[in-house]
Amino acid sequence: MYFRLAARATLLFLLFFALGCSEGFRQSGAQAETIRVQRVIDGDTIELDRGERIRLIGVDTPEMNDRRPAVRALAQEAAAFVRRSVEGKPVGLEYDRVPRDRYGRTLAYVYLEDGTFLNAEIIRQGYGFAYTRFPFKYLEEFRRLQREARDTHRGLWSNGPPAVSPRR
Repeated sequence: MYFRLAARATLLFLLFFALGCSEGFRQSGAQAETIRVQRVIDGDTIELDRGERIRLIGVDTPEMNDRRPAVRALAQEAAAFVRRSVEGKPVGLEYDRVPRDRYGRTLAYVYLEDGTFLNAEIIRQGYGFAYTRFPFKYLEEFRRLQREARDTHRGLWSNGPPAVSPRR
């Protein structure tokens, strides 16, 4: 009996030690991994060095191919922000309940080496909307961040109501 408890305690210690040694990345999910970003597709989609496309959960940024110049400009700003944040850098990935979207992209939360939660930061800075059509782990946090960005006129809201509206 004592042996089993000691073995479990040792195993738990090693697990927590290993998690603590992966500095910087805020990974609260059970399924988490670290990988390098090859390129940024747009403000809410990245491609990993292994070729896999990641769609950021809970984030919707303006579309690059929108016919309205103002919306395209906002899309370019969002993509530039994400590019500066992650392109060529290692990131931590955390997954939620649904593994893929209807286009086959992996759905994930992305964390920078310093622990910054990229999905949340995009919304906080006003580069995108909280995508609330489907439930996800940080839904209420993202709604709050979007309200704050709107109320403080950041990013999309810097010149009043945005030229594009969020997809619900």
